[in-house]
Amino acid sequence: MPRVLMERSGEMEVFARVVSDGGFSAAARNLDLTPSAVSKLIARLEARLGTRLLLRTTRALTLTEEGEAYHHAALKILQELDDADQEAAGGAMRGRLRINATIPFGTMFVVPAIPDFIARNPDLIVDLSLTDSIVDMVAEQTDVAIRMGNLPDSGLIARKLGQSRRVVCAAPSYLERRGYPATPGDLEQHDCLTFNFRRARPSWPFRVAGREVGQPVKGSIVVNNGETMKQMVHAGAGIARIGLFHVADDIRSGRLVPLLEEHNPGDLELVHAVYVGGGPLPHRVRAFIEHMVVTLAGSPLLHGEANR
Repeated sequence: MPRVLMERSGEMEVFARVVSDGGFSAAARNLDLTPSAVSKLIARLEARLGTRLLLRTTRALTLTEEGEAYHHAALKILQELDDADQEAAGGAMRGRLRINATIPFGTMFVVPAIPDFIARNPDLIVDLSLTDSIVDMVAEQTDVAIRMGNLPDSGLIARKLGQSRRVVCAAPSYLERRGYPATPGDLEQHDCLTFNFRRARPSWPFRVAGREVGQPVKGSIVVNNGETMKQMVHAGAGIARIGLFHVADDIRSGRLVPLLEEHNPGDLELVHAVYVGGGPLPHRVRAFIEHMVVTLAGSPLLHGEANR
């Protein structure tokens, strides 16, 4: 029985690697095995379980329904084994921490926080991806994601990191060319830069005569991330509505001009660290989230009076 249990953990690790790497050859390279050895091990695993876990073709490798269930369970077991090893080793964290963050927030806050986190945990590998698209954390095997805005109902657990109000702004070059909007309605005569992701609002909210109204906007440019939006507004391409944390320095320096502030509704864009629930939180994930909480606690861009 002990020999069988040892074989099971090894089979799980190889199986999980095949799924994450997308094939036998890639997994073999990362595990320092031959592709035939990996293939035989997966075949042995499927024979022992009495079911097919993987569908293999010349072009792709996909999980069967049984494979999906086994993969999910294997990841949890492997994580618990890894956590047990870390606890036994005095809490030293090892392995890979996969982080996903939005481009603006990741560039401004997550990237600068990584070196200090790695310095404290030198045996950990941080795998960081920046994108404003919402990723499937289970499918992408993401440990923790930093997300902006309201969170949809899901099985994810969230920890608030901060908040930022939004601001309507434009470059002086644009305003010299097109003029200043005096009221929200004036935006109908302006080029407004908007986002193309599904959660984007079709209109911009403003407070007029004591109540919030939605002002329809239109323009010639639609983008998929905040960093591109910032570059476009800097270039004088139009008026943007963007998180204050992202453009506060530009407004202070005069590179961008805030507009219609007397009509700003003060709606907040919340920042959360999210992770998949359903089991004990891995030590490396908990440590990174706490690191971000402490790192961001003193940021006036996320906790200052302007964002309350």
